Amino acid sequence: MAELERRLAALEEAAGATGAAPAAPPSTPKRDPGDALWALNGLKEQLAGLGAVNGGVMFTGSVRTPAGLRYEWQYGLPTDTVMDGDWAASAEAFAALGQPVRLRLLREVLSGRCTAAELTELDGTGTTGQIYHHLRQLTAAGWLRTTTRGRYEVPVERVVPLLVMLIAAGRSDARPT
Repeated sequence: MAELERRLAALEEAAGATGAAPAAPPSTPKRDPGDALWALNGLKEQLAGLGAVNGGVMFTGSVRTPAGLRYEWQYGLPTDTVMDGDWAASAEAFAALGQPVRLRLLREVLSGRCTAAELTELDGTGTTGQIYHHLRQLTAAGWLRTTTRGRYEVPVERVVPLLVMLIAAGRSDARPT
């Protein structure tokens, strides 16, 4: 069963990697404008239909970056899958974000500064060698990827999770709704 859940999660992630929002099912109920917890209630309905007795976790977003790129993405798993997973496997991804210069580099890439040359020109980010070290760390952890020689992008499947992590860490200028 765990292998099946892993394969399903990989397929869902691959489907979300296109950056396009999945088509809404024909039976999508209309949202009650007075329902402040509409997303949570929708998740609970979906989980009940899947028989996920211990609930689940989902994150989703529709984002337009300062560079004008648009990302729509969602991902979720049953609670049991998350609780039973290998949490230590996430340490590298978290560690890569634990450095202020790396967070700034991610912000700059999302804002349109995508080449190594542009990133090394930023004030207060260190030497060229230090910048390349940070870029390698972010790439190794999956937060960045190279598209062409010296050009970087945040992968589609990482944009919304990155923003969710910033909100969860309480380090975002965003206000809860």
